[in-house]
Amino acid sequence: MTRKRRKLPARYAAILSPLVLSLLMTFIVSLISTLKSLGFHPALPAIWLAAWGLSWLVAFPTLPMVRRIVGWLCEPATR
Repeated sequence: MTRKRRKLPARYAAILSPLVLSLLMTFIVSLISTLKSLGFHPALPAIWLAAWGLSWLVAFPTLPMVRRIVGWLCEPATR
């Protein structure tokens, strides 16, 4: 029997989308940046995870500011 995965209600999308976006983007960018500055170093995983955590702590709270900037640059959607 196949069980259907339960999903969160749509009202959570407004917070979940920026959360996932900030986690994924900082994950990738911090890895590339750390690799570029250190190369393949034995301590790379620990250094990278510390850089990722710090970058996410900065990135996630700035997303409301990004929304305001985009709102300033774009016409509102019409229904």
